[in-house]
Amino acid sequence: MKINFYTNSLLIMSFFMINLLLHSPSKIIAQEVFKGNETKEFIYDIPDSLHQKIEQAIPTKASANPFKKRKLLIINLNRLNGKERKGHPSIPYTNLAFRLMGENTGAWETSFSNDTMVFKPEHLKQFDAICFNNTAGVLCDDPNLRQSLLDYVFSGGGFIGIHAAGATFCQYPVYDQFPEFGEMLGGYENGGHPWGPKDTITLHVEEPLHPVNAAFDGRGFDASDEVFQFSNPYTRDKLRILLTIDTEKTDMSPDRRILPERRADGDIAISWVRRYGRGRVFYTSFGHNPHLSWNPKIVQHYFDGIQFALGDLDAPTIPSGRLTPALKTQEKLGWKLGIEAYTFKDNTLFETIDKTVELGIQYVGGLNVQKVSAGIPKNFDYNLSDEELLQIRKKLIEAGIPMLTYYIFDIPGDEETVKKIFEFGRKLGIETFISEPKLQDFDLIEKYCEMYNIKLALHNHGPRLSPIYMYPEKIVEITRGRSPLIGAACDFGHWAKEGIDPYEAIKTLGHRVITIQFHDQSEINANGHDVPWGTGKINLDGILQYIKKENIKPVMFGLEYSYNWNNSLPEIIQSIDYFNKKSLELAR
Repeated sequence: MKINFYTNSLLIMSFFMINLLLHSPSKIIAQEVFKGNETKEFIYDIPDSLHQKIEQAIPTKASANPFKKRKLLIINLNRLNGKERKGHPSIPYTNLAFRLMGENTGAWETSFSNDTMVFKPEHLKQFDAICFNNTAGVLCDDPNLRQSLLDYVFSGGGFIGIHAAGATFCQYPVYDQFPEFGEMLGGYENGGHPWGPKDTITLHVEEPLHPVNAAFDGRGFDASDEVFQFSNPYTRDKLRILLTIDTEKTDMSPDRRILPERRADGDIAISWVRRYGRGRVFYTSFGHNPHLSWNPKIVQHYFDGIQFALGDLDAPTIPSGRLTPALKTQEKLGWKLGIEAYTFKDNTLFETIDKTVELGIQYVGGLNVQKVSAGIPKNFDYNLSDEELLQIRKKLIEAGIPMLTYYIFDIPGDEETVKKIFEFGRKLGIETFISEPKLQDFDLIEKYCEMYNIKLALHNHGPRLSPIYMYPEKIVEITRGRSPLIGAACDFGHWAKEGIDPYEAIKTLGHRVITIQFHDQSEINANGHDVPWGTGKINLDGILQYIKKENIKPVMFGLEYSYNWNNSLPEIIQSIDYFNKKSLELAR
């Protein structure tokens, strides 16, 4: 069997779709997304017997039903010292397995390119995920193409790295030639591979119940493959580790050249997932040997990792080093507790992010009237420059904290401004805008919600500022027939001050609940003020029980504490403890 790959050598391209077209049982033709005037043909021979083995090993049914028609782009480029090379011998087998998996299950459509011009935003946007299948070396030096790749993932694209993807944008003796790529991936291979292709390693399934580990039934297993070891920026504080080397059952003798830090902690990760902004990353060190492409368990692991990256397989990503029993429980419930920036309104955004980390909270919400930082003394809004937004993004990445929500009082009705606001949201990986736009602007805003896949949560200030959105029945009425991306930002504090019972309001809104600004109040009237959760008059126990029963999953439970501003930290901690305790109780 032959797989023909056409690679582009020119910057002048014509853009067209690619598909691997099966012309006969013995020949597969792979065409690139781009094809220039000059092409270079690589021919790989795959025996029919191995083709059959791959077909027999791959899944016949998707682990999760695709939310839409998915498109996967695979890149195999190897470029060392400025010259292209053929790369790992496993590449064509993995390519074939990935194409057949997508085709046979209907989970995705596969495309190929080795032209880095595909990293341009206008080309990347057609794909749901990119796979670096055994790429290696410095693929490109163009800073714009590099930034575009990072932007694509941070704003919601998927990324899959197979084996030598961990050695991409590396070139001896300087490994981190594109440090931001290593940060996005989760680490650089800069410690070599202590075990060769023929060596047997024993794997420990670190997360037996994780959806991307479903193939292993919670049991360790042996495999023969050349796998890497990672050091900085590798850290369990940013990655959800799935598989590791079982160091008690694997040869760890001195001649294996294991990094001192890895020998000390025994933490040699093989597979992980992570959240990068809004993007989803899956990496596995497996993939050097061709025979893994017909190993049913490994192939299923690949498949589930791809479905996760595409956005169809829901899987937890809170880093392994940060997990607590309460956080594990909240993952199972589909709940995310985050700090709303208004809690620390007198601090900068950067200070708010730092406080969020110190409190052990994994998510944050933004606020348009908060200053960014001492170095950027401007309001956190869509008027910031791209360079300033990159500094904010860097802060979020370093903290390992995604920004799920962003409050902006009004989204004006002119299209130029709406586009700027949604571009701002895309660049920062924001999932939901909390706002109170004018009713006549809904059609335009809804169009952009669908275009950018960003939700609009209608906020309920008091009657003076929110004469319509104040009342749950009105939100149900005005969202009827609208996109499911539009619903309510349920501010319990403002409801309680107006005598509206938040429990009844949540029941009225049902699945139009987009996000919640969680409060408990001393009284259900205008005299009420914030008190630690579980100590006031709002029926928070009943609300949490109802949300679990109805399987309502807000984008974020926002901790917005609006009282005792100069000494609120003990009360904030008490509220976090309440939420964690109730999560554990409800999970039983």
